[in-house]
Amino acid sequence: MRGKGKFFAFMVLSKILNHGWDRVEGMAAKENLRPGGRSARVQASVHKAVRELLAEMNRAEVTIPLIAARAGVTPSTIYRRWGDLQELLADVAVERLRPDMQPVDAGSGKADLQAWAEQYAEEMSSGPGREMIRDVLAAQAGDNACKCCEYTRQQIVLIAERAKARAESFPDVECVMDQVVAPIMYRILFGDVPDGARVRDLVARVMSAD
Repeated sequence: MRGKGKFFAFMVLSKILNHGWDRVEGMAAKENLRPGGRSARVQASVHKAVRELLAEMNRAEVTIPLIAARAGVTPSTIYRRWGDLQELLADVAVERLRPDMQPVDAGSGKADLQAWAEQYAEEMSSGPGREMIRDVLAAQAGDNACKCCEYTRQQIVLIAERAKARAESFPDVECVMDQVVAPIMYRILFGDVPDGARVRDLVARVMSAD
């Protein structure tokens, strides 16, 4: 990601992590509303087609007509719903980035956060993880980036609630986002893969500041 792409990614990340919480929280309720009936079936088949094609060929070769043919819908159906290929790729990436399980219970708030942060850094800095981040940030609409941010935030909320149930102190969720998640994502976006020692240091710092 170079030039304008890097600048765009940085601006999106900064907006989400520093100024976008009101909007993100407002979207949290909407996130529980999923399309039903035919709309859900279309989305599922199109998403499946995208995932299959990305696994079979270079992403530069993937087109909306190919996706439509694989999904059994018309190209116009895809254009009406997603607008263009980049928005569709971003939508698929968001669904793939949605956590499918709760954070590991490692016995304490610090251990939970450390285990989660190490896994997050590893997954997001992987080849597929970087591709999904690029797809989300390249979309014109900012809603997908906000959804991903909210997914991450909710994972931290679960860790915080678990710690409080154990009568442990735990830092403010926003502090964790700013001091753990943001540095990890910044390094991933700009080329440095955050190693385990660095991630553990970030967690130790935010926990000691509480």
